[in-house]
Amino acid sequence: MNKTLKISFSLKNTYRVNGILYSLKQIPLIKRLLPAALYQSKGPKIFANVLSVIWEIISAFIGKLLYFITMVCGIGVMYKTLPQNEVFLHILLFLTVIGSFVNTHLFNPSKDKYYAMILMKMDAREYTLVNYFYSILKVIVGFMPFTLLFGLQSGVPLWFCLLLPFCIAGMKMFASAISLWDYEKRGSGYNENKMSKYTWGAIALLLLIAYAPPAAGFAMTPFLSMVVFLACIPLGMASITRLTAFRDYYAVNKELLSGLTNQMDSTARKQIVKQVVEKNISHDTSITSNRRGFEYLNELFIKRHKKILWNSTKKISYVAAFIIAGILLAVYLKPELKSEINGIVMTWLPYFVFIMYAINRGTKFTQALFMNCDHSLLTYSFYKKPGFILKLFQIRLREIMKINIVPALIIGGGLALVLFATGGTDNSLDYVVLIVSIICMSLFFSIHYLTIYYLLQPYNAGTELKSGTYMGITMLTYAACFFIMQVRMQIMLFGVMTIVFCVIYSIVASILIYRLAPKTFRLRT
Repeated sequence: MNKTLKISFSLKNTYRVNGILYSLKQIPLIKRLLPAALYQSKGPKIFANVLSVIWEIISAFIGKLLYFITMVCGIGVMYKTLPQNEVFLHILLFLTVIGSFVNTHLFNPSKDKYYAMILMKMDAREYTLVNYFYSILKVIVGFMPFTLLFGLQSGVPLWFCLLLPFCIAGMKMFASAISLWDYEKRGSGYNENKMSKYTWGAIALLLLIAYAPPAAGFAMTPFLSMVVFLACIPLGMASITRLTAFRDYYAVNKELLSGLTNQMDSTARKQIVKQVVEKNISHDTSITSNRRGFEYLNELFIKRHKKILWNSTKKISYVAAFIIAGILLAVYLKPELKSEINGIVMTWLPYFVFIMYAINRGTKFTQALFMNCDHSLLTYSFYKKPGFILKLFQIRLREIMKINIVPALIIGGGLALVLFATGGTDNSLDYVVLIVSIICMSLFFSIHYLTIYYLLQPYNAGTELKSGTYMGITMLTYAACFFIMQVRMQIMLFGVMTIVFCVIYSIVASILIYRLAPKTFRLRT
């Protein structure tokens, strides 16, 4: 067991270190300082190993912290009509049920499993169990400080806060044992990266149960929530027998890794990506355009890729409209919520920066552009002329704005309607600023993702993301949005700041694209 765990760590660490070194090579300013034989140099490898170990430790905690701040306590703070401990336990319980089958740690195809079981022919059962129980230990250790911190703040007893991580781990083990039992019955394994529509439906239902009843003034009593949680500990312990007695882990992992095995081969991966993309592209030969030049190229692209570009936007728009309708219904049924919700809308506008960041389709749009258009056209020199680049950038910016503005209008208009329904505001301009600022947030992210795509062009010919600088900027964008989410500011002040910043950023982006993109907008090797 110890030997297997040691080899597992070595495998993970090796490809993580190589990934870090490769990412460093993609950062222009750092690349010049690195030796030519980077992967053979002792100094950079030691540095990458230190970063890898630090990440292994941080990864056990950072996700859980964000989970509590955003999903549990961040939303839970809105339900002030109910006791804090009641809301905390109600939301956490149903989110834990979701996490038990969405993030199993057992049915997740990963490279380390491919290297160990397919290439190195390690014992599948031993390797799977060692890594699974290690991941469960990380769950317990990672959750412990935050169940104590946020649980005690919410009025949950200390003894139960200490037991909560074990309850969460128990529920995960129980869900894994059920999945193995289902595999024995049906002969088909569960893949948490390829969930069925029924699974997604169950997730949507559980999210609704987690958040909607507290908004209407109802929640499971703390006693009932605690009983269900505590029941997970004996269920988890009983599941250990099923997990350790199961013998066919090789078959389960072989099925899980079948797609990944093909993806490890460059030619096969390209073929798979091509097939998946082609399914979502219209092959209707009657699609045409009356426009000329880049407008002609763009219109054909948009029409043929309508399914890829617009499906997510439609779904997000429906969900946003449903949530707004739910809030208005809650206000109608419980008028005492009006003052509280009015105060939230008046001061929580910065929170929507993170929401607009999360729902923006910029990355999906630029990925589709490269895979189905630019990776071919970038081989022609005319395509990289400054004037042509700026022209096409402006055309594409218009299109991505159209895609992102639909949910932005629904959210902005819905917030203005909620503000009016909950008592309104003394300054009628707040309604206008609220709508316009949400739209500007959407426009900013549209501009931002298209700009960094043109300035960094992160994909290689195999459509793999290969730019460390691009990944660094996206991480900084996430961090900035998360920080802004914590700010509380009046609509007028924050809204005007958002609008001004969006205008300035769009001007700067256009200048940078014109001056730098002819050199940076190219194919990567």
